[in-house]
Amino acid sequence: RIFVLGIGFFTLCFLMTSLGGQFSAKRLGDSPFTIRTEVMGALESRGVLRRMSDMLEMLMKRMDILARLENSTDFHKGDEARFPLDRFQPAAGLMERIQAIAQNVSDIAIKVDQILRNSLLNGKVMEGRRDQCEVPRDPKYPDCAGKVEWMRARWTSDPCYAFFGVDGTECSFLIYLSEVEWFCPPLPWRNRTAAVPSPPPQPRVQAAFRSDLAHLLELIGTGKESLSFMKKRIRHLAQQWLRAAQRLEQKLKGRQRDQKHILIHIGFLTEESGDVFSPRVLKGGPLGEMVQWADILAALFLLGHSLRVTVSLKELQSHLGVPPGRGNCPLTSPLPFDLIYTDYHGLQQMKQHMGLSFKKYRCRVRVIDTFGTEPAYNHEEYATLRGYRTNWGYWNLQPTQFMTMFPHTPDNSFMGFVSEELNQTERQFIKSNKVSSMAVVYGKEASIWKGKEKFLAILNKYMEIHGTVYYETQRPPEVPAFVKNHGLLPQHEFQQLLRKAKLFIGFGFPYEGPAPLEAIANGCVFLQARFNPPHSSLNHEFFRGKPTSREASVSSQHPYAEDFIGKPHVWTVDYNNSEEFEAAVKTIMKTQVDPYLPYEYTCEGMLERIHAYIQHQDFCTTSSPPLLPKTKSPAMQSSPNPLALSPNATHLVWSPSASRDPLAWPPVDSLQVWVSETQHTCTETCRRHGLVCEPTFFRFLNKEEVFLQLSITCDSTEYEMNHLYPAVAENVHECYLQKEPLLFSCAGYNTKYRRLCPCRDYRQGQVALCRDCL
Repeated sequence: RIFVLGIGFFTLCFLMTSLGGQFSAKRLGDSPFTIRTEVMGALESRGVLRRMSDMLEMLMKRMDILARLENSTDFHKGDEARFPLDRFQPAAGLMERIQAIAQNVSDIAIKVDQILRNSLLNGKVMEGRRDQCEVPRDPKYPDCAGKVEWMRARWTSDPCYAFFGVDGTECSFLIYLSEVEWFCPPLPWRNRTAAVPSPPPQPRVQAAFRSDLAHLLELIGTGKESLSFMKKRIRHLAQQWLRAAQRLEQKLKGRQRDQKHILIHIGFLTEESGDVFSPRVLKGGPLGEMVQWADILAALFLLGHSLRVTVSLKELQSHLGVPPGRGNCPLTSPLPFDLIYTDYHGLQQMKQHMGLSFKKYRCRVRVIDTFGTEPAYNHEEYATLRGYRTNWGYWNLQPTQFMTMFPHTPDNSFMGFVSEELNQTERQFIKSNKVSSMAVVYGKEASIWKGKEKFLAILNKYMEIHGTVYYETQRPPEVPAFVKNHGLLPQHEFQQLLRKAKLFIGFGFPYEGPAPLEAIANGCVFLQARFNPPHSSLNHEFFRGKPTSREASVSSQHPYAEDFIGKPHVWTVDYNNSEEFEAAVKTIMKTQVDPYLPYEYTCEGMLERIHAYIQHQDFCTTSSPPLLPKTKSPAMQSSPNPLALSPNATHLVWSPSASRDPLAWPPVDSLQVWVSETQHTCTETCRRHGLVCEPTFFRFLNKEEVFLQLSITCDSTEYEMNHLYPAVAENVHECYLQKEPLLFSCAGYNTKYRRLCPCRDYRQGQVALCRDCL
């Protein structure tokens, strides 16, 4: 009897556990797409309740039989069978409990049955609606049918669809495509909350210049050598940054600035991209990218914006609101950031995980791109058709969303970095302690020294040569014995070496790094090789595969130093000409130079530039496209041309009588229109007139009447996709206008064409900004 009672009790526990599992496994109302599953789960639960009730009833009957047997036998009369009466009381109590549980279970079963009848009735109504869903034929949603067809075949290819409620039925496809994506019209039977007038938007928080960088160092985080390097750099330059922020604040005179919510995702430092930089920080690897990112972080923070910094894909997904799955679905909520600063690696990661949201929000992205991306490589269709496709291009962004380390292509925005500024005491100390016969070689990796023995021998005749080549155990054989190699130096020790040296000499690689500017800022003369012919993607492996041709622009190791600084601080000579090289070395030894740093590479210059970009660059507001081919509306024909011939009739300027958009940036007053020679790009054409090419002004030139104003004869005028247009083929009097605004480009030339070039003035020492751009 005790055995039977025990079995009954444990059976009861088992049944209750099973029942609880049935109810907890499914939750009614979790999703509009799981009604059928929930009803079936509840039907199973009702069956469990009935089986439990039946088993309890059977248990009660068997207990009753045992009780009767006990009363009808004399089993209990033997001395050996005499038990105290209280030994049976627990059994009696258990009987009472089982009876109570059985009654409760019976009541629950009745109630569940009533609930399920109502649920099944509602489920049948909903099921009928689900079965009645048909793909709408709405001309406003021409892609709806094709998307539904795709969903039928592929909805299980990514778990994110199930996350948003897709379950394989037609209605779930249509609900997803109308409410999560936007390819289909909303279903009329869907419960939709009546539109409530949205409250007026709250005033934006105003950005205030910060006076402490401690919180930024916390935001950057830890765990990587590259992050440690960036934090050390920020600490080292902290006082210069803070003084620069104070000066810019005074210059802006309390101007209102909205605080932006900014995500900084450094993609090349993520594990998914390989992070080849962090392990090489302490081994002589390239530091230029990390120098630039450290300075970008400092500038954005000091300008008063709200930052989030990520160097992992998981953090990126969390900040963006990426749904679980493989990245085919949109974000789970609106993007919480006004701007996103990233690199090509981060851009690729965002595209892989944001689904359609990437196309929606890509106008908020700013891509830190060391060498630049020209429009011909950026436009996917054009790059594919014309052979400009590379591993890094075809993003169809506005070209000025790409931000470069040096202003080598006006098609992109110049971001830059900073070099350390010297106070008057430091400048005087450097001048009095320079060693005129001391040279430092630009090149931390031994491979850079290979094959340079000839001009190193010439240099050794006049100067003591110092190197900073990384090595672990033994001296690299590429470095000659007469070179004093210090090994890889910490940044502050490298600065001290530059402050003593007279000459900083480059071997032709790396291209366009920050070190030459640092050397010039510390009073060195920079000697570099002239490239003849200039290096480009057409003749040099380094640029091949990058989204830029750099035609005729890489004429030396550091074109910016050659073009924007020049002698006496920068000497560019032919290293293959021993006499020219030796003469340059002897002249440099006798030349006195002061430390020099262009304003645009000071902390204030960079703060000024980034402030202007954030305030004025808006790629989410569509600009006016060029006129469409062949037809003009009467309004277009009667609209006055805002351009006028200059007094000396050599170029066009903005007409004094033309209206000006006060929000236009750069201001249109800075515009000048020049016609290039056949062998010149617009970049070179503007530079020859002391100006800078400004691609945002191309839309004012892309008109047939502009050719007439410049006295250019056009027997025919055609609109085509070509990154060299607008242009004229003078020998045949054929004129061409640009059909695709994304292809407006300052780069590129063809001996067949003379190009119409939009030029502007610029601030002294700040080529990225026109005189009235701040």
